[in-house]
Amino acid sequence: MTRGNQREKAREKNLKAQAGQKKKTSVSGSEFQRQKDATAEIMRQKQAKALADKQAKEAGGSSSSKT
Repeated sequence: MTRGNQREKAREKNLKAQAGQKKKTSVSGSEFQRQKDATAEIMRQKQAKALADKQAKEAGGSSSSKT
């Protein structure tokens, strides 16, 4: 019965750990929308920067290949 005791002790330990953890609080609709908009704006900036870098590289690469 040692193994059964180990299982029981592990369950108790797990329950204690779960009780100690904070539960995630859900965000309200307006907060979620604000986070979503902020993330979208960051992604738009990254995409614009990547596009600008790509265009600069293409412009620089094509002029250097002609010389």
